[in-house]
Amino acid sequence: MRLYLLALNPTDSVTDGFLPAASRLGLDVTVLTDQPDAHRGRYAADVEILECDVRDFRAVISLISTHHAPDAVFTNSDHVQMQAALAAEYFGLPGKSWQATLRVKDKAQMRRHLAAAGLDAVWSTELAAGTDPDALTSIAADAPYPCVVKPREGVASEDVILVEGPEELVLRCKEIQARRPGAALVVEEYLAGELYTMETLGDGTVRHVLGGFHTQLSAPPYFIEERSAFVPAHPEPVAAQILAQLDALGIGFGICHTEFVVHEGRARIIEVNYRAIGDQSDQLLEQLLGIPLFELILRTHLGEALPSEPAARRDGAARIHTPCADRAGTLTAAPGAIDLEVDDVRLSYRPTRAVGERHELYHTNRDFLGVVRAIGTDLATVDRVVADFLAAQTWEITP
Repeated sequence: MRLYLLALNPTDSVTDGFLPAASRLGLDVTVLTDQPDAHRGRYAADVEILECDVRDFRAVISLISTHHAPDAVFTNSDHVQMQAALAAEYFGLPGKSWQATLRVKDKAQMRRHLAAAGLDAVWSTELAAGTDPDALTSIAADAPYPCVVKPREGVASEDVILVEGPEELVLRCKEIQARRPGAALVVEEYLAGELYTMETLGDGTVRHVLGGFHTQLSAPPYFIEERSAFVPAHPEPVAAQILAQLDALGIGFGICHTEFVVHEGRARIIEVNYRAIGDQSDQLLEQLLGIPLFELILRTHLGEALPSEPAARRDGAARIHTPCADRAGTLTAAPGAIDLEVDDVRLSYRPTRAVGERHELYHTNRDFLGVVRAIGTDLATVDRVVADFLAAQTWEITP
């Protein structure tokens, strides 16, 4: 059976998750990517890599049509979910609704759709690329403060900024548009509350809630995800609110990562990423729950039904912690990959930036220096082990 996997840059989720799972399932894999050189040499020799403009669904369909017949078309990329969905539909294969993938990728469209469904009305407005200064000033005068400005189709907290007043909003919008001259922006009210995620997996009929995470962010005005603790189950009223919003958006097939805040019992979606949770949290989730998560995700795209009740453990505790750069410069000292077990806590550290690399300070997830994953049975013990591990490590950045 042939799996076509659409990708942009290489990711841990694909390299360490989906491709090994495809191998265990006995699938022949063709990776379609617009960055073939970045992928070559990273995978097993039997993984085929073909260059393709994966942002163009017509190019994807054309290449597949002239190559091996497909049994599944899949992607874990935020940016090409719609293209994969359209290609799967064209070939009559199981896949996500392309309308739903568009609805959640376009943050302005998501807000409009949820408001029209009567589920959540968030003050939000859209700034097209090249919005003239007078229109921008008018929008800034009408916006509620504090508010958030972000790219309409952005990811990973890139250029997501909290602003406190009209002059700052105008300045931030101009800065972002200078960096992203073709990008539309969204300005929306700031949604107060504790930040959580919900991880769901469905086959179009059955949908499982796999749990989620409680996430701590960096200090304002940026939104860097610094540490997260696993939540086995959200309170039923909270879960019901989020699942109702996902139903309205048409989310029910495959894996989905939803970020939301809870304030005084009200759950409000921040964004929906119609893919697996990233930054190695998906690998932690598979290990913690004790299920073949990546294989189950691929099986849904092969048309297989999910079990009615997943045999997932719910007695574990886990923490993700991401040491971040606090300045621009060259990483001159840092720990390598580490695996250890302390007090029945399994801890793994994987660097995300190589010693010798120079980077600016991005105020996004690109500032991560590495990822600590820790799993045990008691969160207090897990947190102590993580804290002791971090205290024993050194990261040095030379300006």
